[in-house]
Amino acid sequence: MSVDILVVAEQRDGVLNRATLEAVVAGQGLSKDLGLDLSVLVLGKNIGDLANDLCVGVKEVLIAEHEKVGDYTADGYCAAIKQIVAKEAPKYILFSHTYMVRDYSSKLAAALNRQLVSDCVGYKMDGESPVFVRQIFQGKIDADFTFSGDGANLVSFQVGAFNADNLDSGTSGEVRDAGVAFDEIEVRTKVLDIFEGVKQEVDLSKAERIVSVGRGIKKPENMDLMNELAAVLDAELAASRPVCDDGWLPLDRQVGSSGQTVTPSLYLAVGISGAIQHIVGMKNSGTIVAINKDPHAPIFDIADYGVVGDLFEVVPALIAAVKEIR
Repeated sequence: MSVDILVVAEQRDGVLNRATLEAVVAGQGLSKDLGLDLSVLVLGKNIGDLANDLCVGVKEVLIAEHEKVGDYTADGYCAAIKQIVAKEAPKYILFSHTYMVRDYSSKLAAALNRQLVSDCVGYKMDGESPVFVRQIFQGKIDADFTFSGDGANLVSFQVGAFNADNLDSGTSGEVRDAGVAFDEIEVRTKVLDIFEGVKQEVDLSKAERIVSVGRGIKKPENMDLMNELAAVLDAELAASRPVCDDGWLPLDRQVGSSGQTVTPSLYLAVGISGAIQHIVGMKNSGTIVAINKDPHAPIFDIADYGVVGDLFEVVPALIAAVKEIR
């Protein structure tokens, strides 16, 4: 058997990273456009149930199950995937651009002597060939990239570039062992402990509704009003970078290129002008509503609904209206 398009899943302790499903959505679109089959690879230990759950909308799920990939290491993952690529000869290998993928994908590309186009925001077709789009100069410019030569083409997609809710579950694939010779793999590092660099109070990427505030709220004392708005909307509170830099909200509430990437069904931007660094972190939200007194604020360029006005008049009215409906 062989593989056309391979999505490398990411899991920890049998729990799938939701960003994997976004990569699968990207793979499903690419497989339809190119007329190729889509497969998913899962590495780890005790991952049988997880592999069965992934058999949706794909041809098959390959599993590489062994203690040498039980905990993530760049050595273990790269060596295992390199063996699979040699056997299966995929045309494309897709990842979601997580911290783990950032760590090992360039090592894997070097081991395969192939190109890696990382942190893409999407792709488009040029005839029968895909063109992958990534942002450069802090998101100010979209650049197009294509591959040359034969062999596996490696692509990672920015978290939030595709919506996991668009997963096509029309077909059900099979699970098979990837046949990795783990006795040939040397892992030079040992995982002693796994910890979060910054303990997050909330994972904003999982929020259905977000109220995000910018410097337009003027002073930290006005955060009480924003908290009230978030509460009546049953939303999480987030912010642009200046608000977090000033300490008005903790850093784990920051949305943007140097914060979290989010795709809620509702994103309400209050007093946010819309710098490109912020927009790249929320532009794929379902419905974007902006409140700003500047009618020329860039945030209105991507907003589905815009309110031009004083937020200190608009927000209390909005809170009252929501309370009345509920």
